[in-house]
Amino acid sequence: MRIFQLILAPRLSGAEMVVKGIAIDHQQSGHSVCIASLLPAQGDFALAAGELAAHRVTCVFPAHRYEKLGRLLFLYRAIRRFKPDVIFAHATIPALYVRALPVRVPIVWVMHSGVNDFQDNRLLRAERILSLRAKAVIGVSQKNVDEYVNAIGLHPSLVVVPNGVDTARFRHVAGMSRARRIVQIGRYTEEKNQLATLRAFRYVLEHEHEPEARLLFCGVVDDRAYHATLRALTNELGLVSRVDIQGPQANVAEILAASSVFAMPSSFEAHSVGFLEALASGIPIVANAIAAFSFARTFASVRLIDTSDIERYGRALSSAFSEPRAQRPLDGLTLEDTAERYLAIARQVIG
Repeated sequence: MRIFQLILAPRLSGAEMVVKGIAIDHQQSGHSVCIASLLPAQGDFALAAGELAAHRVTCVFPAHRYEKLGRLLFLYRAIRRFKPDVIFAHATIPALYVRALPVRVPIVWVMHSGVNDFQDNRLLRAERILSLRAKAVIGVSQKNVDEYVNAIGLHPSLVVVPNGVDTARFRHVAGMSRARRIVQIGRYTEEKNQLATLRAFRYVLEHEHEPEARLLFCGVVDDRAYHATLRALTNELGLVSRVDIQGPQANVAEILAASSVFAMPSSFEAHSVGFLEALASGIPIVANAIAAFSFARTFASVRLIDTSDIERYGRALSSAFSEPRAQRPLDGLTLEDTAERYLAIARQVIG
């Protein structure tokens, strides 16, 4: 089978890393895979691109940023050259572009977003026009599917396929020395609530007798103003020597292995890859009590609380320092599980 995976931009973010893992899995299973994008690759994607090349996955990324018509032409030519049997379009914008093209290849739209994109009237109108150009629509969570049905209506093939994690890569290593460090990994945006973690960390230092504690943030800078606010507040609180604010990192497994606590105070998520990676690593987790995380409520060393309560959040982070790392059941949530579900859907839409 020739499988074409379309993303918006190659970067070190959750959805793109899932696509990379699925592409490698399918290539290793004997299929021919191409990953294409509408936007140029970001610099942080270089190591991932090298990994894809090592596994003989074709990558077709534009060298520079095109406007709308240029994107359509670039994508059309990429599809014509690769001659796929099926196209998986990840996220709303790529799915709209590919369905606007005069191609007969079956298209599967994968909804990754934690945000309801249909609140944008332009996207809503476009989706209503192009909806049935997709042979199947995948939501990474039931939330995605419910939002689609409420905005667009029923689709003949609308299914939930959760994201998966490479459990072997993130598996807990016993006996490893770890810094007394809290880590939050994710895009710098308001809904990820890095500011809440920073304020809770100050509480840890001032009230929980943790003089050696450190805090690490890393992720893609989606909202530059929010990122600047985080840096300014770090300086205002006098925490510059204790807080490290980094961009996206390729060595997430190593970061988790060398840290003591994982923080995730997101206001909302669809099906967070970062949360899955933390679960697989065994690190103690303190996260917001939102629906997307509820499946892990009973897992060992996982605390789901109201992270908007800064004092409670700080106490939970401090308590997590003394909790052991844990093995957690991730049946149905592995990268292999997700890759196999994608293959089953591909066979279904090809017929």
